[in-house]
Amino acid sequence: MGKYAKLLLPVGIAAALLIIFLVWNQRQAPAPQPLAEEPGQLESWREVFSETDLDLLARVVRAEAEGEPYDGQVAVAAVILNRVKHPEFPNTIPGVVYEPLAFSVVANGTVNKPSNASAVQAAHAALNGWDPTGGALYFYNPNKTRNAWIRSRTVLKTIGKHIFAS
Repeated sequence: MGKYAKLLLPVGIAAALLIIFLVWNQRQAPAPQPLAEEPGQLESWREVFSETDLDLLARVVRAEAEGEPYDGQVAVAAVILNRVKHPEFPNTIPGVVYEPLAFSVVANGTVNKPSNASAVQAAHAALNGWDPTGGALYFYNPNKTRNAWIRSRTVLKTIGKHIFAS
């Protein structure tokens, strides 16, 4: 096996396992209900989202925004929820989070570490309707990415070290 083939084999296996996981989750998950449009309607978020959804959202927030200001942590959660509502993305939190190549914290495994109190609180705030981004679908740290496509998106807001874009 060639040098590059040996390097790509684990990536291919991981991608195949991720696809199997996503397909299985879609088959097992109940049909999602649409998100409420007004923040007051999400006060009973448990009717739409599960504790498992909250846990995953909080783990992503911790992994992506630990050390960021609180509103930046809420903003990361809000981006995920904005994607859930958007027709171009999967309509569940796991679907958005585990979409291939969507979040580096999934690829590097840091999403599997437990959340912290601040991340849980930020996830709750986003689930209850707070979106400090104004509807962003993307975020990135300009010091950590050279990706021209993400940098071409319309900037909506900068919070801490993250740029939030549409």
